[in-house]
Amino acid sequence: MPVTDPIADFLTRIRNAVKAKKKFVEIPSSAMKRSLTEILKNESFITGYEVIEDNKQNFLKLQLKYIQGSPSISGLKRVSTPGLRIYAGKDNLPKVLNGLGIAVISTSKGLMTEKQAKKEAVGGEVLCHIW
Repeated sequence: MPVTDPIADFLTRIRNAVKAKKKFVEIPSSAMKRSLTEILKNESFITGYEVIEDNKQNFLKLQLKYIQGSPSISGLKRVSTPGLRIYAGKDNLPKVLNGLGIAVISTSKGLMTEKQAKKEAVGGEVLCHIW
């Protein structure tokens, strides 16, 4: 059965793995999911990842990060959905928990955090909040 919202599926798989205290989680790969994973790694929410290739669809194997037994990802929220798109201009980019979390923005220059989007002076679709 095809997934209608792959970003929500990505976030849910990570959320479930963190709650189950898993060290790794495997997620079907796509270009957007790879970009989102790279953002998670750069913002040090995960330790690392690797792309596992197979005949049909590649998989991303994410190594989740725990600090003294507690996960570095405490919350994931999908903001813009296929039924209701949420956009933010360059002047009103969202802040997550006063800067403790990140908002992932899909811009014309690719996926980036709200801090990077503010630096680049671009707006776009607010995909999710991570804290």
